[in-house]
Amino acid sequence: MFWITEAYAMSGQQGQQAEGGNVFMNMLPFLLMFVVMYFLLIRPQYKKQKEQQSMIDALHKGDKVVTNGGIHGTIVGVKEKDSILVVQVAKDVRIEVSRGAISRVTDKKGD
Repeated sequence: MFWITEAYAMSGQQGQQAEGGNVFMNMLPFLLMFVVMYFLLIRPQYKKQKEQQSMIDALHKGDKVVTNGGIHGTIVGVKEKDSILVVQVAKDVRIEVSRGAISRVTDKKGD
């Protein structure tokens, strides 16, 4: 019976020593999950956001665009320090939209 208590006592000391070395091993799955999330979710989102912003900054008069609401038209003017675009959607029909409301450019002027 005495040897069983010694075994428990010895395993308790070894467990404490091994626990200190396994801190990194315990955190490794979380670190790997963060790295995978960064490369699969965060980085592509930043890249897409950067491309969208550069497209919005490059809008000029004559570009054919599509708004977030699905309205197709041609930019015919710019108002109020470049923040509002005048888009012609039909003959004699013009609407004002914010630059941020443009989702894509279908045809650049001069292309």
